[in-house]
Amino acid sequence: MKYLHTMLRVADPQATVRFFELIGLKETRRFDNEKGRYTLIFMAAPGDEKAEIELTHNWDPEDYGGGRNFGHLAYRVDNIYDTCQRLMDAGVTINRPPRDGHMAFVRSPDGISVELLQEGHLKPAEPWASMPNTGSW
Repeated sequence: MKYLHTMLRVADPQATVRFFELIGLKETRRFDNEKGRYTLIFMAAPGDEKAEIELTHNWDPEDYGGGRNFGHLAYRVDNIYDTCQRLMDAGVTINRPPRDGHMAFVRSPDGISVELLQEGHLKPAEPWASMPNTGSW
């Protein structure tokens, strides 16, 4: 398992990037998604580029009250199906199952969303491929 990033939703990406640059982080990459109407900006401390913060700017205005601006923690796992099965066996709800063999979302007991990303891609497999989402992620 490997820590990947923490995601924060931001209202003013320029101001937020400046803020994190003042702390000492540097922008490592940026993606604009026209269809989804959002921008992803990744930042990291120099020399520690693999531990990133993901700033998500949704182009349509949105109120992020109640902690909604905190998105999720992300971890890369060796086998997403085995990891999700282990979590389910322990009573954890899989909010977004790994239907595509690549990504799943679960929630901690405190309601923190955790994204699990497969190292590489696995072929879609049952029961995951046909399992519906069970909650927001």
